[in-house]
Amino acid sequence: MAAHTHDEDLSLMQRIASDDQEAIAELYDRFGPLVYRMAYQCMPTRSDAEDVVQEVFIRLWRTASRFDPKRAALVTWVMLLARRHMVDRLRRTQSRVRASALDESWSLGGAKTASPSAPLEQDERFAVLLDRIERLPDLQKTVVKRAYLGGQTLKQIGLELDVPLGTIKSALSRALVRLRERNSGEELTT
Repeated sequence: MAAHTHDEDLSLMQRIASDDQEAIAELYDRFGPLVYRMAYQCMPTRSDAEDVVQEVFIRLWRTASRFDPKRAALVTWVMLLARRHMVDRLRRTQSRVRASALDESWSLGGAKTASPSAPLEQDERFAVLLDRIERLPDLQKTVVKRAYLGGQTLKQIGLELDVPLGTIKSALSRALVRLRERNSGEELTT
């Protein structure tokens, strides 16, 4: 997953809003595997996961004009939209069996709650986590995104970045420590 600037992301979403087929394909190439992985973990069947991916990308296409890089990184926006869609679909189909997998996969930790506001709290925690990932130093951010959001192995990441495996492991370890820190006001770029 290559690093993209806010301007490049905004340009891509503007092209999608203009029905540029190449831009839609580019968005799918960037985020399709990530959305599918999340859907596959959360949906009851592979077929449901495939349907979710298709529905999410249709929704991304229809709402492309609403993307604002000042409010969230494109990966954050895509994953929040995908997560909300999956939660809605699970609710609609009354398929509670794997709904807990979705919450566990994207939770920042803490006790589970059965309150009516639980989905909103999960969305907020997920958004906070993605924001904290965005504020990590570049190498740490890249390693976390590629390993956890992109599904790459540490060895693959090291080879693609031409960085020793030990450095990749250290960057991931430091990033995870920073992400676990509870004080969200603490500066992450040091």
